[in-house]
Parts: sequence; C-alpha cells; structure tokens
Amino acid sequence: MNNFIHPKVQLGNNVVVEHFSSIYEDVIIGDNCWIAPNVTIFPGTRIGNDCKIFPGAVIGAIPQDLKFNGEYSTVEIGNHVSIRECCTINRGTSALGTTKIGSHTLLMAYVHIAHDCIIGEHCILANSTNLAGHVTIDDYAYLGGMSGAHQFTRIGKHSFISGGTMIGKDVPPYCLVMRNPAQYAGINSVGLKRQQFSIDDIHLIQDIYRFIFGNNGLNTSQALKKIEEEIPDSSLRNEILEFVKQSERGIIKGMD
Repeated sequence: MNNFIHPKVQLGNNVVVEHFSSIYEDVIIGDNCWIAPNVTIFPGTRIGNDCKIFPGAVIGAIPQDLKFNGEYSTVEIGNHVSIRECCTINRGTSALGTTKIGSHTLLMAYVHIAHDCIIGEHCILANSTNLAGHVTIDDYAYLGGMSGAHQFTRIGKHSFISGGTMIGKDVPPYCLVMRNPAQYAGINSVGLKRQQFSIDDIHLIQDIYRFIFGNNGLNTSQALKKIEEEIPDSSLRNEILEFVKQSERGIIKGMD
C-alpha cells in the first residue's frame, strides 16, 4: 500500500487508508473513516466515526508555541467531521491538554487550528481560515474564507463571520460580523431562519442587540443593565447576557 501505519494504531471497522499516508503510534480512528493519500496523523490523535480526511492534511503535530516542552497532549475529533485538503490541526499544550473539533464540522482547505482550540459541533470554517491558540468557537458558527481569530477569543454560537474578517474581540452569539477590525453588522437572521428559529425569537435577539450595539450612548455595562430591566426574562436573553458578562477580552464594537 506504500503507506505507514504504526502497529499500535487502533483502527475501527471499515477504515480506508490510501497510499502514502502516515499514521503514528497512539492514534485511535473510529469506524467508517476515509484517510486520503498523503495525510499525516501524529501521536495523540483521536478521531471519531464517519470522518473524511483529504490529501495533505496534518493532524496532531506539536504546537507552534515556544512554551511547549514536549508534554503529553491530544487532538480530539468528533463524528462526521470533514477535513479538507492541507488543513493543519495542532495538539494541545499543558494549558488545556487538548485541541477539540466537534461532530458534524467542516474544515475547508488550508484551515489552520492551533493548540488548545475548542471548536463546537456543526461549525464551518471556510478556506484558509486561521485560528491562533486557545480560540473557542461555539456550535453552528460559520467563518468565511481567509478570516482569522486572535488567541483567547471566543465566537458565539450561530454567528456568521464574513470572509477576510480578523477577530480580535469576542463575538456574541447570533451575530453577523464583518470589516477589520471586526464589527457587528446585525444578527445572522438568514442562518437563524435556516435553523428554524421563530420570527419572535429573531426579533427578540435583534431587540437585545439594539441595546448593546445601537447608537444610543450606552456603554456595555449600561446596555446590560437596560436589557435586564426592559427585556423579559428568557433563555435567549440570559444566554446573551452571560456571554457578554463572561467575556475576558471584551466584545466586538458596533458599526462606525
């Protein structure tokens, strides 16, 4: 077959490993996976079921972090994940110990995911998206091509990042984001409709973000207080409030 598979690799049922791929020790691959030609999978990699990994991908290489000192760490990939051509996914450091990719996520060609990143389920990272270390992306977030995220940033669920956008602050859930530096450009109403959000919930999210990003003279703390006073209690309201309150880097700004 002209490939290298270490004898201690654990392969599930119906796994296909094409020519010229290398899989090193301490790798576990679940059932029904396809590993294309010229893929490299390094130690510490865990891959779920029904995944497809395309040519040139490198998974589980050591972090590009000067503080890394050879400590044991992993990459954990869920089920039904598609990793397209030439993606690179680095394993974790002692800070977190792992890099995670959630199930049903698509990584398009040339995506880079650095050490200790946590990617949720049903995410899409388009071509040449680059994540620095310790980035968190919540479920159903979409990142356009050639976008990037600064280390320790968080991108909330059901958000949409326009192509070429550079994320330097946290992106709250349900937001549409564009420009450099990244700015709020409305909510991801198209994505929310596709995910069967009700019109009432979409309007509620819009009302909440009018306080945070509207041209109303309120700073973030004042906006949060207004939301608590004027928007009825709900899981959506509380989710957005908690995200903003917990943000360590601060959130993106509204449009100029």
